Amino acid sequence: MLYWLTGTAGSAARIYYERAHADYWGDPIEPSGTPTALADFAAENFIPLRHIAERTNNIVRWTHYPRGGHFAAMELPELLVADIRAFFGQLPG
Repeated sequence: MLYWLTGTAGSAARIYYERAHADYWGDPIEPSGTPTALADFAAENFIPLRHIAERTNNIVRWTHYPRGGHFAAMELPELLVADIRAFFGQLPG
């Protein structure tokens, strides 16, 4: 109701629409050279598929966590901050 009353339902739901209509089976887009990390939390709403993510991203860190979910920054802030620090710590300076 909060999204509806504030007029943000469309923008909040956009990710669900885009994911449902994504063309994962076509020719892959040229991968980005930007180093990318993904923290996969067990209770997240979406299941990340590495073989799809690697088509368009330069995955340099992929960490699976057995707990945590969509709001990992609120649920497990220390764990998430440690993962972000480890990612940036491994990048060449």
